[in-house]
Order: sequence, then C-alpha cells, then structure tokens
Amino acid sequence: MKLVPLKTQQTRLKTMRILSFIFFLLFAMNSFGQKIIDTLVTPQGTMLIYSNRTWIFEEDINFDGVMNQELHNEVSGDSTLNYFQSWDNDICYTSQLKNDVNKLKDTIWLCVQDSANSEFVMPFDGRITSRFGWRRGRNHNGTDIDLVTGDTVRAAWSGKIRYAKYNTSGFGNLVVIRHHNGLETFYAHLDKHLVVPNQTVEAGDPIGLGGNTGHSSGSHLHFEVRFYDIPMNPERIIDFKTKKVKDENLLVHRGAFRAGSSSSNVTYSGTKKYHRVRSGDTLGGIASRNKTSVSRLCQLNGIRATTVLQIGRNIRVR
Repeated sequence: MKLVPLKTQQTRLKTMRILSFIFFLLFAMNSFGQKIIDTLVTPQGTMLIYSNRTWIFEEDINFDGVMNQELHNEVSGDSTLNYFQSWDNDICYTSQLKNDVNKLKDTIWLCVQDSANSEFVMPFDGRITSRFGWRRGRNHNGTDIDLVTGDTVRAAWSGKIRYAKYNTSGFGNLVVIRHHNGLETFYAHLDKHLVVPNQTVEAGDPIGLGGNTGHSSGSHLHFEVRFYDIPMNPERIIDFKTKKVKDENLLVHRGAFRAGSSSSNVTYSGTKKYHRVRSGDTLGGIASRNKTSVSRLCQLNGIRATTVLQIGRNIRVR
C-alpha cells in the first residue's frame, strides 16, 4: 500500500474544498440570476452578497420553509385539506388566505413547547387592550398589548424570520416568525425592525421596537398566532397573566379558531367527541363524565379496560 504524505493529503483536501465552494457559488449565481460579489463569515453563518446589494445565508439557498417535518408530512399527506404554505420573504400570507379552516375534519396534535427549541417568552409584558374576536364589523385576528414607542418586542418562540418589512395592508412595520412547533407569529405596528428575513432567532431575542405604524390609533403591539395562515386566539395557548403557555399540548381543530375558544381537554371532530387524557384520569371517570360506559370507550378506541392511559392521548368518547 502506497502512503500519501500528510502535507499532500492536506493540500488535496484544501483544493477539494475550494473547488466545492466555487461550484456552490456558480450554482447560487445561476439560481438567483445575480452575480455574487462577496462573502462574509458571521456568527450566524456565511452570507453571500449579490451585485444588486441583496444577500442570503449560504444555508438558506435551498430552504423550503419546513420547520416541523412531522406536521408538514401530516398536513401535506391529507389531500382533503389541500393546505399550502411556502417560504416567501415578500408576501405576508403565503397561502393567499386560501387555506379553509372548515376543511379540518380531524384533530391535529402540536407540541407547542418542549425543552429542545420551543421555550416560550412573552413578546411584551403589557396590559391587554383588545382581544381576539369580532370588533367593529370584522374579526380582530390577534391580541393587542399596550406599550410605549421604543419598547423592546421579543420572539415568543425560537424560529426563523420569514417576513420583516413595512406592510401596506395595515400592519405597518411587521415581523413574521415561523416556529419549530408549526405555528407562525405576527408582530405588527412596530416602530423599527431589529431582525432581517431568514435570520434565526431564539425565544426572547429582540426582534423590533414597539410603535404606532400602519392602521393603528396608538402605540401597541398587535400579536397574532397562525396555523397555516389561519388566525388562532393567542389566549387559547398563552396565559397572559402568568406569562406562560397554558399547555404544551395544542389540539388543532375547527373550534380552536373561533373567538372565545380556550384550551380544553374536550374537542370535537365532525360528529366525534374526544377527551384528552390528563393526570389522574381513568376510563371509569371519563365514561362517567361523558355519560357512556367503559365497554363503549374500549370499543370506540380499540383498547381494553386494563389499558394504561397515557397523558396527552386522545380518547374518543362519542
């Protein structure tokens, strides 16, 4: 066996890396139609700077916007939903608001908060001035939080900045973050952006300064939570008094998008009724509260009377 000197190996490896990077630059230039004039290594990653003064992180070249692969597979695999959600830095609603909540026939489970990447931080600790629901002849799709212009607004969960610019439809300076838990959050009427599109943020990172831009009658933060562009009551997920997530498990169904809905261990899917198991629940107790029998519960769920109930599991009760 012929041994290659270490110095020669290192030289070959360096040459291969340079050639690979040149190929990548040529691919990126052809993909975007702009010439790359410089690169900049930052703590957030390598930036590619184009001749038209725009830039992108190297890791974002082929990013498809999927932050939660399991949820994406479940939603895209349901042909009856036909839900669409792309990654676009210039469009506020990537589905053009065509995702129909009424097509949700079943319940989808989301883990809103976990130890890996979904720690929650209040976007701003202020007084609620307007809630989700019907207001002035139309639906108010978020929760308004009082603040003073210049107050720091923070990311509720970790994720990636999808949109950060002035929105002419009423939001004013707007930041939209797509999160690992499958949700997007909107932060509107900001005075100033502190982030840029495609930037990765952690829960609690400053993303903007509160303000009074767009269709706003006073300084406040308009905060929205959306599932595939469909607005959901933030108070269904967040307890604004304790400043914590109400439950790490979020059951997404048609009722979750109605004004006044709140986190509950009972959900509906069409004519079916489900109970989400919590600590201390037994089949007998669930049957009694729902005016049915243990044998009927076993029949509906394909289980036995001796089955150990796992916390968070949905048990069909009707």
